[in-house]
Amino acid sequence: MKKDLENRTDIEKLINSFYDKVKVDPVIGYIFNDIVKTNWEHHLPVMYNFWENALFYTGSYSGDNMNLHRHLSYVTPLKKEHFDQWNKLFLQSVDELFQGPNAELAKQRAISISTVMQIKIVN
Repeated sequence: MKKDLENRTDIEKLINSFYDKVKVDPVIGYIFNDIVKTNWEHHLPVMYNFWENALFYTGSYSGDNMNLHRHLSYVTPLKKEHFDQWNKLFLQSVDELFQGPNAELAKQRAISISTVMQIKIVN
């Protein structure tokens, strides 16, 4: 039986697994690799903070992810299929590693955040 997401270490494991998939994904990988040229040493800790705060209300994230994604969409248009693939990979990562109330909450939050971004960004 898999354990639930319980702490920062679990968040890091989830996010690392997710971005390992993203980096090689044919649908969204190019956005991170070619368009943004993501600095993973910087990006991953920011994502750990974001998800730790999203799940455990730690206050560890302060940023404006909506404006970052609006800017990104200006650079390279983000489409529904990008968000769908992001959701698929994130949910898959959660399901592979964890189960329980916090794992379900992570999936719900991911879908909610993605939905709001699509409404505000995708034309």
